[in-house]
Amino acid sequence: MLLTREPQLAEDLPGALLDPLAAARDIPGEMSAGARLRIERRRLALLVALGDLSGHFDLTRVTHTLSDFADDALDRAIRAAILERTPDADPIGFAAIALGKQGSRELNYSSDIDPIWLFDPDTLPRKPREEPVDAAVRIGRRVLELLQSRDGDGYVMRVDLRLRPSPEATPIVLPVDAAISYYESQALPWERAAFIRARACAGDLRLGGYFLEAVRPFVWRRALDYGTIREIRDISRRIRDHYAQAQAFGPGYDLKRGRGGIREVEFFAQIHQLIHGGRDPALRAPATRDALAALAAAGRIDAEDAAALSEAYACFRTIEHRLQMVDDLQTHRLPAGAEALANVAALHGVESGEALLDLLRPRAERVGRVYDSLSDDAEPRLPASGDSLQAQLAEAGFDHPAGAARIVEGWRSGNYPALRTSPAREALESVLPWLIAAFAQAPDSTHAITRFDAMLARLPSAINFFRLLEAQPALTRLLSNILCHAPTLAEQLGRRAELLDGLIDATALDPMPDVAALAEEMATRETGADYQWQLDHVRKVVGEKRFALGAQIVAGASDPLEVSAGYARVAEAAIEVLARATVEEFTRAHGRVPDSELVVLALGRMGGQALTHASDLDLIYVFTGDYAAESDGAKPLGAVMYYNRLGQRVSAALSVPTAAGPLYEIDTRLRPSGAQGPLVVSLEGFTRYQREDAWTWEHMALTRLRPIFGSAKARAAVMQMVGEVLHGARPQRDVVADAAKMRDEMAAHKPPQGPLDAKLSDGGLVDLEFAVHTLQLVHRSAFDPQLGRAIDALAAAGLMPAAMRPAHDFLSRLLVTLRLVAPDGQPPGAPTQALIARAVGLEAWPQVVAELERTRQEVRACWTALREG
Repeated sequence: MLLTREPQLAEDLPGALLDPLAAARDIPGEMSAGARLRIERRRLALLVALGDLSGHFDLTRVTHTLSDFADDALDRAIRAAILERTPDADPIGFAAIALGKQGSRELNYSSDIDPIWLFDPDTLPRKPREEPVDAAVRIGRRVLELLQSRDGDGYVMRVDLRLRPSPEATPIVLPVDAAISYYESQALPWERAAFIRARACAGDLRLGGYFLEAVRPFVWRRALDYGTIREIRDISRRIRDHYAQAQAFGPGYDLKRGRGGIREVEFFAQIHQLIHGGRDPALRAPATRDALAALAAAGRIDAEDAAALSEAYACFRTIEHRLQMVDDLQTHRLPAGAEALANVAALHGVESGEALLDLLRPRAERVGRVYDSLSDDAEPRLPASGDSLQAQLAEAGFDHPAGAARIVEGWRSGNYPALRTSPAREALESVLPWLIAAFAQAPDSTHAITRFDAMLARLPSAINFFRLLEAQPALTRLLSNILCHAPTLAEQLGRRAELLDGLIDATALDPMPDVAALAEEMATRETGADYQWQLDHVRKVVGEKRFALGAQIVAGASDPLEVSAGYARVAEAAIEVLARATVEEFTRAHGRVPDSELVVLALGRMGGQALTHASDLDLIYVFTGDYAAESDGAKPLGAVMYYNRLGQRVSAALSVPTAAGPLYEIDTRLRPSGAQGPLVVSLEGFTRYQREDAWTWEHMALTRLRPIFGSAKARAAVMQMVGEVLHGARPQRDVVADAAKMRDEMAAHKPPQGPLDAKLSDGGLVDLEFAVHTLQLVHRSAFDPQLGRAIDALAAAGLMPAAMRPAHDFLSRLLVTLRLVAPDGQPPGAPTQALIARAVGLEAWPQVVAELERTRQEVRACWTALREG
């Protein structure tokens, strides 16, 4: 029928299909804006249908073309509505945000569009003495009229404005700042999912971009509200209930809302995007098939499932288009009648209605199975209280079920601030069966549940935490082990429950990336974010990484030596990012000192790339260039004052607690003249001090020095100076006597914390470090910041027993593990003893005790022979 009304298109159909949007617009004569848009839409629908049925257009081109027309039509309607009222004004101050299929450029032939309309009261054109909101609403009504009015040429498109905030009470066009305020503070969980596909599509695109940038943190949260995930699942269940007659596959099946249909593919992708997209911007693709591909590429969903869902989605959407080609109906249901179903099959090129059903059936079944795997509708519940609760806890395996029952009953009574609301207690009930099962299986069930109780007592809110555990039940086992074994991590969870978010992905238990990758993640800055935001962001990332590293030890997923190196890489990345950000911030007021820069030097365990969870950072700051120079900023400073103030800022950036919590303890006492000297000295002054005045202990510290911030040229200059000093350009001293005296003084002032102190005990790591550094200085060789490699070099030269390398590795593994699970150096309970044995590669606790004693004897003998030799 449409072909007979458009003979011009039929005359050059191949040419028209090359650019259907341009061909649809090629209408001669003058006419109103609405009339022109209606005819364009009719012509475009014809061309897209012909391109679709002939195989010239794939699904992507069909949906993109229809969506691009919708954007253009909406934009022209907004311009026309504004210019009709204010002919001389710029058509700005009114923006359309596309949601749903328009937002993802996936529109059907007969799709509604679901925009949100916004206006800027300061820039919207309006008539004299007209309130901005009145002008915006009048413009909006005119846009609706232009798009929805029908005549003999049909209509342009249906517009559904009900996705705006509180549609029953708000105007059809919202002030942009009021909309931002709503989404930041009052929005419902489903609205977050809706904004996955949001984009500025028409009108004032600058205004639309401003709005979307402002609400982006609402959509993509690093610490996810898992209530949103549950809400999406609930919506899916309600759709299945409401459209029950169209759920069963067969004639009358609803391709959109039926079990295993289009909506479930979309929800599956969106759920995973909400879980992971806050941390990985690459997963924020608006289009469903693009989102599935990105999720599969990132390893977030099974690649075969992603491919099957994507193929099914394309098939369903193509058949949906066949349905809508008939009389331009907005339908998603297969016809119930055999003749009508056969007609749809013929449009798709299959021989019968049964053949069409055979094509769709396996795809719907596969989608349904994959989507159902997200959750189990049957939610187990614990008995309410009393003997039945205690009996179930005993059956689960609790050592003291009566005490555990009292704790659970206290939670249910809302004893803690985090549990005083009904939604919080309901969220607890949803996850309680999994928690109880995990605690019962813990090595010490009583310890696990009491630590969890103490954690809940400190939390101001726990709903998100419970929703996370509900959505990721496997985390409950790891959580119970953390609570049972690692008081340091349990305390951190009590302050920031969202730390557990970082473990939802199995890669959290993989080795830490290299420094460059970590720095890139920490340096990511939101548009418009300031220096304070950067400080908070780095603290959040570092907290998550350090927590994950600790969890690796608890889970037995990594060698403590690799975890120790991971701690150091995280710290180095944080220093790199925050030092650079602080320099940039400082130069805004004071400029830069010409031909000069700040260099940060790491020493001690940080220099040796072997931190523990509790390590502070030993740092020295130096600057290159002329100490008499002056900075070139609006507020110039002499180089010495410039860099000392800058050094203070860097130390504060690395150490001062912010709203996101603390970062590191910074120790700068290894600088020349210690705490009595300036915080930052010139490289020239530092070199002179090391060559002429430094004590033996300072040269021992120099053996583990490593530049970690500064240009390659500056770092090379530092290392050249260090090499010269260590190889002899220093005062002649009795290194052995000085080292022995210093170790005795340290032992007097810093005794071991307990019998398991692998660092400070007689024959511990400190004694081994003294032996290594003494031999390095005496023999002027084997210099390497990493202690293990330095030991290897000394042993190869015959200067140190080869047994010192396994001694170093054992003591280091023990130290890193104990800092998490027994920070007081006292023997822990039997379950944690087993964890420690596993971490150091031994079968049982008695072997750990024996190996510690044997290793200490070997180290003690090595150090004693050197100092008394």
